Amino acid sequence: MTSLPLTIRHELPADAAAIERLHERAFGPGRFARTAFRLREGVPPDPALTFAAHVGTFLVGSIRVTPVMAGGQAALMLGPLTVDPAFEGRGIGAALMNRSIEAARAHQHDLIMLVGDAPYYARFGFRVVPPGQLVLPGPADPARFLALELVEGVLAQRRGAVTAIKPSA
Repeated sequence: MTSLPLTIRHELPADAAAIERLHERAFGPGRFARTAFRLREGVPPDPALTFAAHVGTFLVGSIRVTPVMAGGQAALMLGPLTVDPAFEGRGIGAALMNRSIEAARAHQHDLIMLVGDAPYYARFGFRVVPPGQLVLPGPADPARFLALELVEGVLAQRRGAVTAIKPSA
């Protein structure tokens, strides 16, 4: 874990510009074409599950979680998880992950999905979604489509499309 004076708190509207700059530095313009981005586009992240990490007043990391539908039932799509490159390797990403997963459990969610690096996310309990069981709305490497069951056995009950939940006007 980090020895930095790290503060993790819910993301605030005032964090938005700094988080966008962090995403730009970490993922570049190609982030808009990613399948996971398509699920989040135009849909606000869940404020109860979304956190920002600060060292003093400097934003050093962010995690966002967006509600989606998976096989016709509510689920969560985690991401992006972003840590400022100058602060990588200090446990900030893990601290953000743990905080967000704890919040999802506390709010009685049952399934979190993401597209990411299986070896990194396995330590939090994420496993590869069986190919073809849930279908993302665009291309993604099946080995990177991961899920964490917050309720045992829930993943086996989900089959079909993963879709965005558009906010009502």
